[in-house]
Amino acid sequence: MAERTEQPKKTNSKQVLGWLGTLADIGLPWIAFTVAYAVTDHDLKLSLIIALSTAGLVGLVRLIRKQPIANVIGGVFGVGLSAFVASRTGQAEDVFLPGILMNCGWFVLYALTIVTRYPLIGLLYGAVTQTWLAWRRDPELYRALNRVTLLLTAQIGVRLAIMVPLYLADNVSALGVAKVALGLPFYGLTVWVGYIVLRSSLSPDKWEEVKENFTHMLKGTQPTPPPVQDKVQDEVRDEQKTEAPAAKTD
Repeated sequence: MAERTEQPKKTNSKQVLGWLGTLADIGLPWIAFTVAYAVTDHDLKLSLIIALSTAGLVGLVRLIRKQPIANVIGGVFGVGLSAFVASRTGQAEDVFLPGILMNCGWFVLYALTIVTRYPLIGLLYGAVTQTWLAWRRDPELYRALNRVTLLLTAQIGVRLAIMVPLYLADNVSALGVAKVALGLPFYGLTVWVGYIVLRSSLSPDKWEEVKENFTHMLKGTQPTPPPVQDKVQDEVRDEQKTEAPAAKTD
């Protein structure tokens, strides 16, 4: 009994550490830029150098520890692109412009999939589970996946509603704080709420089936494809069983 209660704690600790590590990979360069920009009396060039150096330092630490650097590479690319744009325009607020434009693109994509009744999370779910569009023929599952897509669309909408006015007001310090706060922490909160929405939208039997598939989606792994042939054979057997008594009565 003792081993069963300790194992979940270890797993949760690893998950928390993983989230904190990802937050450091992505968030530290932006925190460094925001602090440096304020301390150096709005020296854009020096602030960009400090942000890029911080991103490189985080990557170096990951390499020394032989830890995954996928998030670091993404962070370095994002900071590098932002630094390039800002260095070209000479406007500090343009450091955040690529991220804002990317969020606009995602918002339009999510909205289009909702309007066309092919919610993006449903398409991802079908691709990961290799059931493709089968979820559209299940009203309960379609409703649940559509609600999660709506939630993620709202998340991006909130981010844009805060970031765009700050960008237009040239409020670089507030943009830096919003960039970090509305990044991984806000996304993590959205995923948690999405988990609740998904579970409350499905029956217990359906939830057990979908939960494992969503776990694979979040981990980026591939679940075992459903045994289509066995399922078809079972349906044929059930039909034969129901037709057999009717034949005897006739």
